[in-house]
Amino acid sequence: MGKFVKNSDDFFKFCDENEVAFVDFRFTDLKGTWHHMTYNYKRLDKNFIDGIPFDGSSVEAWQPINKSDMILKPDLQTAFLDPFTADVTVIVICDVYDIYKGQMYEKCPRSIAKKAEEFLQKSGVGDVCYFGPENEFFVFDDVKIIDSMDCAMYKIDSEEGDWNSAKEYKDGYNTGHRGGAKGCYAPIAPIDSMVDLRAEMVQVLEQIGLEVFIAHHEVAQGQGEIGVKFGTLVEAADNVQKYKYVVKMVAHLNGKTATFMPKPLYGDNGSGMHVHQSIWKDGVNLFYKNGTYGNLSDTARHYIGGVLKHARSLTAFTNPSTNSFKRLIPGFEAPSILTYSCQNRSASIRIPYGSNEKSTRAEMRFPDSTACPYLAFSAMLLAGIDGIKNKYEPVGPMDINLFELTLDEIREKGIEQFPHTLRGGLEALIRDNQYLKPVMSDEFIQAYQRFKFETQVWPYEARPTAFEFKTCYSC
Repeated sequence: MGKFVKNSDDFFKFCDENEVAFVDFRFTDLKGTWHHMTYNYKRLDKNFIDGIPFDGSSVEAWQPINKSDMILKPDLQTAFLDPFTADVTVIVICDVYDIYKGQMYEKCPRSIAKKAEEFLQKSGVGDVCYFGPENEFFVFDDVKIIDSMDCAMYKIDSEEGDWNSAKEYKDGYNTGHRGGAKGCYAPIAPIDSMVDLRAEMVQVLEQIGLEVFIAHHEVAQGQGEIGVKFGTLVEAADNVQKYKYVVKMVAHLNGKTATFMPKPLYGDNGSGMHVHQSIWKDGVNLFYKNGTYGNLSDTARHYIGGVLKHARSLTAFTNPSTNSFKRLIPGFEAPSILTYSCQNRSASIRIPYGSNEKSTRAEMRFPDSTACPYLAFSAMLLAGIDGIKNKYEPVGPMDINLFELTLDEIREKGIEQFPHTLRGGLEALIRDNQYLKPVMSDEFIQAYQRFKFETQVWPYEARPTAFEFKTCYSC
């Protein structure tokens, strides 16, 4: 679609051919949330490519009100037609420009991702990096939330939920076809109630230019996954934004609600964003060496070593919500132990089966979709490059079921674990952030830490929970 749009003339031709009525300029904040400014196409100035003005002080943790004027820089090659609007609308993804410093905004996640790609090329390590995220999600029928001084509760419902086994439905009958907790991996209908819904999601994703290979039910009740082709760092992050938009909107238009929350169901598997990664140079996969463990080259092993060395601080970007750490517990296919392994899903980093010269890669299994993809991918790349430069050797490989290890056994083997909370990840970032400095400024890192403490950690730690009432009320 937009990849054929090279300049503003191409863009106007594209819009005219498609009878576009509105142009939707989108940008990403620190949380990874899309925002948008919609222009009437008939009134769009021919010089819009120079920048779209907006209020940067109204975006959390960005500009103060006395320096609020900012500019959106449209990336015309990202243009695609919105599949959901009543009037024909073209979406264009933008970077943010700082008029006060005369440079790309240092708190714009997409601009940071572009700088990370440039840093890879300047480092001499490689000329391109590929990222293949796997974003899992839940689809529910109803979600109720209360968060007030005197009451805190949530209630989720899904026709697939085992808790509905005895429910009497007003407009139908109880089918009884349910997989139960951790029992829903790839069942056929009627246990899989989302076949047509996922198919519609696939069709819409293809419509807006993503290449989709697979769609299936995941392990948890109401959980799904759709497999999209990998891309370069910025391209893959753009695709995550498109993917999440389509999944949420298709569910919404079908009277359901989709979420990428890591752990909405207690006692069932959570949703991750496994990220496959490799670095290439002159068309050659630098991660491949035939005959070694997993066909991994020294470059790949050291990249893994860098990610594992900085993993605790990386979680501030890859697992940036308090809910993230409710997923990273043993027994739910979510790793918490910092080692790597071939084909072993209990390790933090897995080397997929059948890796050859083209497909050898490292799969980081710990991230989740509350991450801003631009920041998470950039941080992992920077950690990996640091590992390559310093030849860090990772702990492992370990091919045993790591979920079965006791805490004493983990300590005896000298294996580190992820932090157990977001606070732990942010405090690790305070101690360990030098590897990020080639791309992320001190101002950005400090603003990001403060933002996460203020919006996630402190509000979370201050709130009593139902579990605390259950265990403490009668003490």
